[in-house]
Formats: sequence, structure tokens, C-alpha cells
Amino acid sequence: MDTILTGITTTGIPHIGNYVGAIRPSVVASLDQRTTSFYFLADYHSLVKSGNAAEVATSTLEIAASWLASGLSPDAAFYRQSDVPEIMELSWILTCMTAKGLMNRAHAYKAAVAENESSDNKDPDKGISMGLFCYPVLMAADILMFKANKVPVGKDQIQHVEMARDIAGRFNHHYGEVFVLPEAVVNDSMPVLPGLDGRKMSKSYQNTIPLFSDEKSLRKMIMKIKTNSQEPGEPKNPETSSLFSIYQAFSSEEEVLRMRERYAEGLGWGEIKKMLFECINDQLVEPRKEYEKLMAEPEYIEQLLQFGAKKARQVSRPFIREIRDAVGLRPLSKD
Repeated sequence: MDTILTGITTTGIPHIGNYVGAIRPSVVASLDQRTTSFYFLADYHSLVKSGNAAEVATSTLEIAASWLASGLSPDAAFYRQSDVPEIMELSWILTCMTAKGLMNRAHAYKAAVAENESSDNKDPDKGISMGLFCYPVLMAADILMFKANKVPVGKDQIQHVEMARDIAGRFNHHYGEVFVLPEAVVNDSMPVLPGLDGRKMSKSYQNTIPLFSDEKSLRKMIMKIKTNSQEPGEPKNPETSSLFSIYQAFSSEEEVLRMRERYAEGLGWGEIKKMLFECINDQLVEPRKEYEKLMAEPEYIEQLLQFGAKKARQVSRPFIREIRDAVGLRPLSKD
């Protein structure tokens, strides 16, 4: 039986890119009786990206409600990272086993250093916290703690799973076969959604479409999506169209094929945007109602998270004892 693990960092409001890339696949996987599933709110990770306490707390509620409203199975272990203390203990143990050189190669760290160097900063590490530098170690702890062998990720996250695998392999070499070596699972058929400005949809670019916007707001944002100056009647290239990329992620193969034909026929951008709005809105009408209901019941969500943490700790508590024993953190007597 495969063990699948997925997490979302609790910064900002979930957007349709999160839904397509993480939430929707997770819901499908959670309903598969042949798998054991762990889904978590990465609130410790959010401290690297956000210094706003209110934002982290609000985002935790919004992301939890989004996952539940989208149909996450109640049988899955759904928990908040900070409610499973064994993860942080494992993170320190792994930190002591992780080569600094490996962390030097992390994409996020290298990007931050490159930005400093491009601005002629004399200190390449200016503004870089240890949280950012050690981010891959904590992610490794998230994965290895629950013996996940399948980790669904976007292409930009593959390196983190590979690093977790490297760290686990080094640990196993020193202390025996303790950890399962994880594998990244990437759905190549699922495009990375573009945002309002044509770049990758990202909170950092402020170009996102919130997942459960009301109908009026959703329509308004879709109408803002950047297009070229081609007029109605002119054939258009779907491969270079942000609208088509988003439509493709929410439509069947038959609908996508028909939309390709409409592009070739020269359908106007305004009409395409209208069709995209209707496509997305039709799929989100019922989940949106459930989301609004859940947002008004934070106590209920908290109960589910506590239940999920209890379920997760049924795995993490005995396993951390095994890990402690492996590295020599043992009682001095068996009594």
C-alpha cells in the first residue's frame, strides 16, 4: 500500500492554481482505498515566508476549509504541522545529519543569494534566515516522519523530495534502514496555471484568482486576464493563451478539443473569458457553499484538525522512539 503525503503552506488565500496542482489531486488520492494518506497545513513553513501572525492564523483556517470543502476524505490524516511535535524533533536530528553543501544547492537559497549579488550587495546572505536555509530539512522531516513513499509535487518542488531522499539515504547508511526513500510524483499532463498577468500564478506575484471568490469577483478577475490585441474573427493560438491553459485544467478532453476549434475559428477574447468563467464557476458552486459554511464554523474545523493530529501521532510517536534509539538517544536502563 502506498503512503501519500501532501502539504500546503499557510500563507495567503488558496487560489485556483493551488486547487489544480495540490488540492484536487489530494482529494482524489484520499478517496483511494489502496493508499494511506497524510495531508497537512504547513504552518511552521509559513514562518519563513510571513512575519504576519494574523495572516498565518487566517490562512490556516482558509486552507483547511478549502481542502474540506473540496471533498477531502474524512478517513485521511488531516492535521496541522505544529500539532505534531515529533516532526520538529526529527527536523533537528536530520539537521545534524545534513551536509551544508546540500543546502547550498537549494533553489530558494540560491535564488536569494543571486538576488543579493545582482544588487551588488557585499553580503550575499543579507536578509536570508536560517529558516529559509534549512527549509528543505523541515520538509524532509514532514515526509520521512510518515514513511511516505509517494509525494505529489509540482515541478518546482521536485528538488525538495530529492533532498529528502538524499538525507534519508545518508541517515540509513549511518544508522541502518530506518527511513523509507520517497519518490516525487509529478503529473506532467497538468499545466502550471498562469496568473492574471501571464506569469505563473503565485501569491508572490499578486496575480492569483482566489479559489472560492464569489461569482461577481470571479467574473471580474477572469475578465482581467491578459490577452493579446487580436480581434474577433482572427484565428488564435491556444498554446500561447493563458485563458486556454486555465480552461484546459477545468475541462474534459472533448471540451478542450472543441475550445481549440473555437480558437481556430477566431472566437473573441471576451467570449472566451465568458466561457472560462462559466466553466470554473459551474464546478465551484457547490464547494463554494460548503466553504462558506465551514468558514463560519472554525470550532468544527479545529476539532477535525485535532482528530487528524491524534491520528498522525499514532504513527509519529512510536516512530520517533525508534529513531531516537537508532541514534543512541536511549534510556540508560530497560526498566
